[in-house]
Amino acid sequence: MDVDAYVAAHNAEWLRLERLINRGRRLTGAEADELVDLYQRTATHLSVVRSSSPDPQLVGRLSSLVARGRAAVGGAQAPLWRDVTRFATVSFPAAAYRMRWWWLGSAILGNLLSLALAIWVVHSPEVQATIGTPDEIRELVEHDFANYYTEHSASSFAFQVWVNNAWVSATALIFGILLGIPTVYVLLLNQVNLGISGGLMFAYGKGGVFFGLILPHGLLELTAVYLACAGGLKLGWTIVDPGPRRRGQALAEEGRAAVSIALGLVAVLLVSGLIEGFVTGWVHITWLRITIGVIAETAFLAYVIVLGRRAVRQGETGDADLHPDLAPVSA
Repeated sequence: MDVDAYVAAHNAEWLRLERLINRGRRLTGAEADELVDLYQRTATHLSVVRSSSPDPQLVGRLSSLVARGRAAVGGAQAPLWRDVTRFATVSFPAAAYRMRWWWLGSAILGNLLSLALAIWVVHSPEVQATIGTPDEIRELVEHDFANYYTEHSASSFAFQVWVNNAWVSATALIFGILLGIPTVYVLLLNQVNLGISGGLMFAYGKGGVFFGLILPHGLLELTAVYLACAGGLKLGWTIVDPGPRRRGQALAEEGRAAVSIALGLVAVLLVSGLIEGFVTGWVHITWLRITIGVIAETAFLAYVIVLGRRAVRQGETGDADLHPDLAPVSA
């Protein structure tokens, strides 16, 4: 390696890193990011110099610079709000947008299953008889289904459904690593419950009540569940077909994207939980309840499509942007 040429090519970066280190804690957010980037580059340069042309003077200079940079990086982290902002505007929507076809497929197949099951329940007294006695079913459709949303205080009920839905979504997403089998189970269980409930309500002439109580929170809640299932299925499929990437690399990248989806869905399901707790059972004007649900659903889909598409076009994947520290080692 031509040491002089290498120094000429990278000296400006080293000088800039030294200036940023000397400024200490008086860095802006952008400068803190630049400091981290230059530190990582310089650590790589040190490794290259040691392996290709161990010039003692250059190795000493870069070793000192990397050591100082490492110490500075420990105290030059970007503000937390910047990480949260990036996650909300880039990482989560990008990860969700990348899953759009898996997401859409989960929603279509799931709802077709629920529709077929509901039609079967409506037109089959034998199926209804296996679910419960006529008195039990009548109690369900005339009282229990609606009372479910008001039997607890709005705040405690909202918290309860939030925790439950977050757990279901996390199970569908994270356990997709098991070839997606738990994810399929979660999706089937969710759609079977929906189909049976809808079928019983329609069989007893309560279809309007069913949609009037399900749609306000269900639009956003089910969308979140389908997104979680999409992430889990994609993670499981990556094991089968990692594409051009090595299987370990593909799983690591898709796993970190799945974490982005999981964290984002915590907020989405909080919103749906608040709607279910404070709107579904307590707003008595049906069209107003449904309108609130439609607005929440539309806002979420627009958020994913607009921000997610822009982020993906810029090369974002939702994969966590992880850069491990590169500690210099003695020659």
